[in-house]
Amino acid sequence: MNYLDFEEPIKELDNQLKECLDLGEKSNVDVTETSSKIRLKLKETIKDIYSNLSPWQKVQISRHPDRPYTLDYISNILGETFLELHGDRNFKDDKAMIGGLGKIDDQTYMFIGQQKGHNTKDRQYRNFGMAIP
Repeated sequence: MNYLDFEEPIKELDNQLKECLDLGEKSNVDVTETSSKIRLKLKETIKDIYSNLSPWQKVQISRHPDRPYTLDYISNILGETFLELHGDRNFKDDKAMIGGLGKIDDQTYMFIGQQKGHNTKDRQYRNFGMAIP
């Protein structure tokens, strides 16, 4: 996971929690109380940090490399029910724009979004998220 500079306290608590849980697994020691305290402290720290963000920190979060993209949301919400539609029958298929149909329960919805890609190869294929006008 990538942490931003102002998220350093969160990173430290995440590491403490991981070490605590690893210790519990390796030595069969009950770490329930300690891990609960760390989780509570982590929750409070996250709330404190994210409730007092500067404008630049908000920009950093919006550009975070681990931030989910349109297809991530679609796969989490719709699973296998998403049917992506391609092209406009006039010009061509815009790889930066994702559109299609999917079901939530028994209701069908249309989803449209912009896709940037997670790595350089995906980004080139998706035109770096820049739609063709």
